[in-house]
Amino acid sequence: MGQVLLLLGTRKGLFVGRSYDDRRSWQWDAPMFAMQEIYSVAVDLRAERPRLLVGATSPHWGPQVFRSDDLGETWSETPGGAIRFDEDSGAALERVWQLRPSPHDDGVVYAGTEPSALFRSTDAGETFQIVRGLWDHPHRPTWVPGGGGQAIHTIVPHPTDPETVTVAMSTGGVYRTEDAGVSWRPFNRGIGAEFIPGETPEYGQCVHKIAVDAADPDRMYAQNHGGVYRTDDAGRSWHSIAAGLPADFGFPIVTHPHRSGTIFVFPLVADIERFPPGGKPAIWRSDDAGETWRETGPGLPPQAHTAVLRDAFCSDLADPLGLYVGTRHGAVWISDDEGSTWVEARSNLPDVLCVRAAHVPG
Repeated sequence: MGQVLLLLGTRKGLFVGRSYDDRRSWQWDAPMFAMQEIYSVAVDLRAERPRLLVGATSPHWGPQVFRSDDLGETWSETPGGAIRFDEDSGAALERVWQLRPSPHDDGVVYAGTEPSALFRSTDAGETFQIVRGLWDHPHRPTWVPGGGGQAIHTIVPHPTDPETVTVAMSTGGVYRTEDAGVSWRPFNRGIGAEFIPGETPEYGQCVHKIAVDAADPDRMYAQNHGGVYRTDDAGRSWHSIAAGLPADFGFPIVTHPHRSGTIFVFPLVADIERFPPGGKPAIWRSDDAGETWRETGPGLPPQAHTAVLRDAFCSDLADPLGLYVGTRHGAVWISDDEGSTWVEARSNLPDVLCVRAAHVPG
């Protein structure tokens, strides 16, 4: 029946969990890439043999993309680095924030980096080339770092149109190409930027995460630095859907992969506190595209002054849906029933930076 594979990227390495009984119990491998920051992980299921991709940053060797074709038993790397800026760019890679396989071409993998750049691989993540249309954008010199850096942290390829890709960055906001990366436009109208004086700008928003609806690729959701938003026209305009939530700040936003209109968030109190309201962690769910919200559970601890980062909350593709949350205090919370109940599957890990789960053979 295969296994459920859970990849946890942390501040001090990669932790891999495996469940052979449909997410009821977990076996854990020894830590991999010890003392390296793992900001991005991906499970590429498009080929006959799944490929795991990891964006790691070593304090000694710097950033690298590693790949495994045997579910984490062994790892390979590209000599000199899979991702490198051109010599004439004046930039150097600091870390890889996002790895995203394309839904259209078995060899294409996108990478989002710090500093803010988009890279594209045509050999399943072994080598990458910069997307010059975004790097050479006239806005780029005015993008500034957010609290966590200046990076492209979210990549959303259009599910049916290979020429359309949407990215989000901190800070800078949402940008979109509809001509395979040749040109890019900011798509931030309606998203707030209260830290910028005057009228809401065309770009410069600190968007923390975006996710696409299961049925309508023109409908997307955004968790902003203050605000939760929805667009029904592919990002040309956004409106708030934060009413009913205990707080409108947070980092991740997750959509149900099979059910249109179902989304999940982890609210935090803005801006200095960044704890769950009242210190009570909770996953909130909407089944009507953000018109109404309800708290999921039970099963989460009654008190935990923690946070969940933008890539540390994900789902699998199963039915019922599995949800996976990694926290800044090193806990992993799992629901195998779409959030109706939660259990703590791991604790006392390093700071969790990213989480990915998938059903794989073996």
